[in-house]
Amino acid sequence: MPGLDDVLNGHDNIIYDTDVDGLLNPDSKQLEEFIESDDDIVLEQEPETKTFIEPKVAQPHLSPELLSSGIFVLDKNIGGGLPAGSVIYLSAATKSMSEIFLYQFTQSRKTYYFCTERRPKFVQQDIQNLNFDVSDIIFIDVYGSYYLSPHGEMIDNTGNEYVDAKIVEFMEYNINNILSEETGSEVNIIVDSFSFFLNLNVNHGVIRRLLNIIYETTKETSGLSFLYGMKGSHEHLIENEIFNICDAIFDVDIEKTADKIINKLSIPKLRGMTPNLEMIKFKIGDGIQIDTTKDIA
Repeated sequence: MPGLDDVLNGHDNIIYDTDVDGLLNPDSKQLEEFIESDDDIVLEQEPETKTFIEPKVAQPHLSPELLSSGIFVLDKNIGGGLPAGSVIYLSAATKSMSEIFLYQFTQSRKTYYFCTERRPKFVQQDIQNLNFDVSDIIFIDVYGSYYLSPHGEMIDNTGNEYVDAKIVEFMEYNINNILSEETGSEVNIIVDSFSFFLNLNVNHGVIRRLLNIIYETTKETSGLSFLYGMKGSHEHLIENEIFNICDAIFDVDIEKTADKIINKLSIPKLRGMTPNLEMIKFKIGDGIQIDTTKDIA
């Protein structure tokens, strides 16, 4: 039988040869015997085909859509506005009159205003007293549903686990209605105050569920939600969880000097943007008036 080199290098016009076919068949015992023989013949293997994975092309950085807060100077100070779909937690000292922020936020777009601490008619009066327009505000009366009987009499439900659970369901029902009616409409949701819910006698998971519903609704409507929390009125554990979930934190405090009180706003967290690390001074006049002067050390 001719050798492998003779077959491959020969000049005979061999079209088919059973001996060669058996030798080249990878399953052939004849090939195994040939490899184990003493003949100094090396079979060259075809180079292994390499597979290259195309690198992922990084998506270009897209700036978030910004919505006005309703306070022009504040928007300018933080880079043009707030990212659409943001949930903002306004953590405020009760002496700072920070609810004025909420009143002015209503001037930016249609607003659903949840009143938990006072009757809506009193909140509406305060907003009008600052010469703000209330025509595009829908008030939801959480206060009356909790503290008033069907006949309008004042009742005490504090600590009532059943009533507390029902008022959370009332809140969820209204938030879900907003979602069904306003998807993609860029509306505001204001909860004045969210501390009311944090102090209810309900399981921690119930409050987390409510917060999740507000969060999801805000994303779906591409609007803004403002949760007003009063400092020192609830446990730090649940407040820290809210800080973690919310997209932005507005921290309002007051500073007492020898001759005056200074209101200060800080924004330590602003998801999707670079937070402003400077303290922003403001005073209450015809709404929130931002002090644009800089302190000189």
